[in-house]
Amino acid sequence: MNLVIVESPAKCRTINKYLGKDYEVLASFGHIRDLPPKDGSVRPDEDFSMDYEIQPGSAKAVKAIVDAVKQADALILATDPDREGEAISWHVLEALRQKKALRKDLPVRRVVFNSITKDAILEAMAHPRDIDMHLVNAQQARRALDYLVGFSLSPVLWRKLPGSKSAGRVQSVALRLICDREDEIERFVSQEYWDVRGAFLKQDQTRSRFLARLTHVEGKKLDKFDIPNQAEADRIVAGLKGKSYRVRSVERKQVRRNPNPPFTTSTLQQEASRKLGFGAKRTMQVAQRLYESGRITYMRTDGVEIAPEALKAIREQIQGQFGTQYLPEAARVYKSKAANAQEAHEAIRPTELTLLPEAVSREVDSDEARLYELIWKRTMASQMATAVFDQVVAEIDAEDRSATLRAVGTTMKFDGFLKLYIEGKDDSSDEDEEGGALPPLNEGETVDLAEVIPAQHFTEPPPRYTEASLVKRMEELGIGRPSTYASIISILQDREYVKLDGKRFIPEPRGRVVTAFLTHFFRRYVEYDFTANLEDELDRVSDGQVDWKQVLRSFWEHFAANVEKAKGLEITHVISELNEALATLLFPGEGDLEERRKCPSCGTGQLSLKVGKYGAFVGCSNYPDCRFTRELTKDKAQGDGSSEGEASAPVEPKLLGEDEQGQAVSLRKGPYGFYVQLGEGKKPKRVSVPKGMDPESIDLARARALLALPRNLGKHPETSKVVKAGSGLYGPYVLHAGKYTTLRPEDDVLTIDLDRAVKLIAEAPKKRGAEPIKVLGNHPEDEKEIAVFEGRYGPYVKHGKVNATIPKDRNPEELTLDEAIALLQEAAERKSSGGGRRRSVTKGKSKS
Repeated sequence: MNLVIVESPAKCRTINKYLGKDYEVLASFGHIRDLPPKDGSVRPDEDFSMDYEIQPGSAKAVKAIVDAVKQADALILATDPDREGEAISWHVLEALRQKKALRKDLPVRRVVFNSITKDAILEAMAHPRDIDMHLVNAQQARRALDYLVGFSLSPVLWRKLPGSKSAGRVQSVALRLICDREDEIERFVSQEYWDVRGAFLKQDQTRSRFLARLTHVEGKKLDKFDIPNQAEADRIVAGLKGKSYRVRSVERKQVRRNPNPPFTTSTLQQEASRKLGFGAKRTMQVAQRLYESGRITYMRTDGVEIAPEALKAIREQIQGQFGTQYLPEAARVYKSKAANAQEAHEAIRPTELTLLPEAVSREVDSDEARLYELIWKRTMASQMATAVFDQVVAEIDAEDRSATLRAVGTTMKFDGFLKLYIEGKDDSSDEDEEGGALPPLNEGETVDLAEVIPAQHFTEPPPRYTEASLVKRMEELGIGRPSTYASIISILQDREYVKLDGKRFIPEPRGRVVTAFLTHFFRRYVEYDFTANLEDELDRVSDGQVDWKQVLRSFWEHFAANVEKAKGLEITHVISELNEALATLLFPGEGDLEERRKCPSCGTGQLSLKVGKYGAFVGCSNYPDCRFTRELTKDKAQGDGSSEGEASAPVEPKLLGEDEQGQAVSLRKGPYGFYVQLGEGKKPKRVSVPKGMDPESIDLARARALLALPRNLGKHPETSKVVKAGSGLYGPYVLHAGKYTTLRPEDDVLTIDLDRAVKLIAEAPKKRGAEPIKVLGNHPEDEKEIAVFEGRYGPYVKHGKVNATIPKDRNPEELTLDEAIALLQEAAERKSSGGGRRRSVTKGKSKS
């Protein structure tokens, strides 16, 4: 029996069917070993020695492989054809050696295939090779770099900027891209400009109308801002009227447009975002399913090449489906931009071009059907004929040569590849002067000016990044690689450094602060060129040109010194630098910076960035005498297509009146939302404004009612204990017998009565989190149960004494055991890196 190891269990049955009964196919379920999340897993002082451990969720898979290899006649490592896949094969081999399960006489072979089809798999089996240690070492170097940055830089962030989450080698650079774009938008000053067009009529029976744009006035070519205002536009318009016009020249030419190459990982993510609305992570998950079901080739690739046998099939399909006129004389050849030929795979394409999208749609879910159709059409179009356009450019002069206008008309002569596929665009432009067909025009022909049309324009700020444009920019800069784009974007959202609004990324205040800190104190490591050059070095490791540990040594020498220097930074110095760097965000408004930083509450204090347990905010230097605070938000004064925010509400203390004792009642906004305050002093009474209550609707009466909370509703009819209604940091509630029950959105804490409160108490779980939503299974290390619970702050997974919050974008009902273990591992990593009390997920017990 020959034992074959692949990554995903979805492949096992298909591959086993192709190989036959002499083979057993088992899955590693991805990486089986990784660096444990604790200090010392990578040791620079020992020439970067690295400790690996079996991952918590991999113990069962490893045991199955160990048991099977003892009975095997040969071991065939068939993990994915990239760095990560090569490293997984190596880790499987090392784990077997560590467990003394690998016989000395057992043949070990490595095979790779680009698609899960019978021909591809049998071809790979016929040409085995050894594990490529250059690829393995490139992956080890990448993992070590990410570990060293995370475990060295994140603690500095936590100490200097409480409330920050973590920093990463590549995701911090991607975050900087988003924040830099936001800086551009905030600094942008819109500029007015005008253009002028003339509507002309032919002097024949047709009286055909067409438009021409003014290009020259009084012999001078007009640039974009040469008509800066309406007065100048009106002057030019007046000068154009009442004159005769003649066609000076007519140029006719053909414009040819070629198709784009077939998909790479990044271009697939971009098009799926533009056309299907898929995020990068969703795109890769769907593509993974299509690959594992044998419908497309491997979906992590920089290559645009297509195998010769596939090219032949594509051309036959084009000829049969569209006709000879849509088939070029020779196949199109695209060259990959990937620097590393060793990792250059085929482009992403269907494995069988005769498998039409309509047929696939009957076999798969909607997401898979739509993505398959996109891949199929792009692949076919890449080998179809050129699209041909007839373009006419006519220059029209005033009789006194005081003005020249240009008319451009474009008509499609042959649609070519456009019959099947048109690539999407990230951001449309209004600069395209090409229009539809022009009427027949001849040189020397006189035309009538029917109308002069001036139009006002304003320059717009650069648009915020979409997922598509962010991936495209990262690829242009050489940041990350095909296998990492989706995870980078996902991490930024999970850590709440950025959010998607109207399909565009907006940096959260936390992300702006972290980026400003890293840019000022670790600038070299968030430079685009530095990160790209490091990626190139890893590519050279893959190609065997550079020693992987030399790459680590070169990086660590400077980085370690930078970290040590940063540890000695005074918080006051950090805050001072960030106040200056983020002045536009922290202190918006008109006037000079000193005026904008004056506290609006006390008038004598100076506003400054403050950092606390729950993040950053703006506060007064006269604290605690003055308790003015403000969130790190900025009005969306400059639109870019994002959706509007919530209705504006006061951010400064708003005096509402006085209570019966003459104490001031005010509405304020702090780092955790709006609240009403009674009086001043060191510890004034404060009550949070309940979620769903519009701050603008709060007058003196409602504020006094909130300050009177909690209020007694009466005694519970069964227990005779008092039931109260109140509002806290986490929203409005009713309290009975020491237990809190959250009010529903339709309930008002100021008007709820006893009957309604008793009903809510009865319907609420007896103890929040007492019963799990879903039991996922037992931890492979200690056999303790892992389950999903609903907590006050949202759903979480629990294993022994370790809890891990489930990200907002994940459905708790769909969480798998492996995903839960990964979340628990990450939670343990954060605790162990942050000092204080530590918990070990792998052992399932607490450590002090």
